[in-house]
Amino acid sequence: MPRVKKRNILLLIIVVLFGASYARHKIVVKEFLITGTLQDKQANEASGIAASGMFKDIYYVHNDSGDTSRFFSITPDGKTKSIIYYNGDPKERLGVNDCEDIAVGPGPAAGKSYVYIGDIGDNFGGRPCITIYRIEEKATWAKDSLIKANAIPLHLKYPDGPKDAETLMIDPVKKLICIVSKRRDTVAVYTTPLAYKANDTLVLTKRCKLFFEGVKPFKWITAGDISKDGQQILLKSYEKVYYWHRTGNEPIWQTMQKKPFEPNYKVEKQGEAIGFTPDGKGYYTVSEGVFSPIYYYKVPG
Repeated sequence: MPRVKKRNILLLIIVVLFGASYARHKIVVKEFLITGTLQDKQANEASGIAASGMFKDIYYVHNDSGDTSRFFSITPDGKTKSIIYYNGDPKERLGVNDCEDIAVGPGPAAGKSYVYIGDIGDNFGGRPCITIYRIEEKATWAKDSLIKANAIPLHLKYPDGPKDAETLMIDPVKKLICIVSKRRDTVAVYTTPLAYKANDTLVLTKRCKLFFEGVKPFKWITAGDISKDGQQILLKSYEKVYYWHRTGNEPIWQTMQKKPFEPNYKVEKQGEAIGFTPDGKGYYTVSEGVFSPIYYYKVPG
């Protein structure tokens, strides 16, 4: 083959490969969008994010251990709109022990929206009880930058001994609180009904175990969420995101025992928060750390 022809073929191959590489780069870049950064230095250990059920373009984030009984309402670009303080446990020095996730969903009154704070962290596996705080969203929250809210606590015990957990989800279909444990080679899914009385102490129901490939601690489950319509589920570890689409009204633990889809994920410094948008078309992730970026992803498909 003449040298000139060889050179032209080689150039064509290089152009095709470059074009394919560029196209793939554009696809990868488009898989997520940084919508902003957390702009309040007080929100320096974000461990959960959830969309408001009442206010458009408002999300709630909170810090984990070391902070008081409070959470922040923010916009997708990271601006703090208000700080909501709630009554915690008077036996705890800061009101709470280790809040690890936040969720928004239905509650005891039809047509109202509630914020659920999961004081469920237990690094050393020694807490006899964990606590969920339920707080009704109020229209007045839109007017004030500093809010005091009334929280209704629920105390929970594991049927098989204390567990560390960082995932709290609300299933609006079956009206359940869902907790997924964090550590060990397999994690477990636990539930309890949304209907409870203030200061009830209940035993969680263990539903199933889940196994995820990977190396500890990177495979540990650090966050999760269920979409507002109850049809989509997300879990995340430090290095992956797992996505399921529910079939009809099947129990959430049955859905999660199926093989998940693993969408691409930009690994964060210490990513411990994930939450759907209200319309279920996308989700946000955010990491611990001062001025952490807020990432937006479209749901798979």
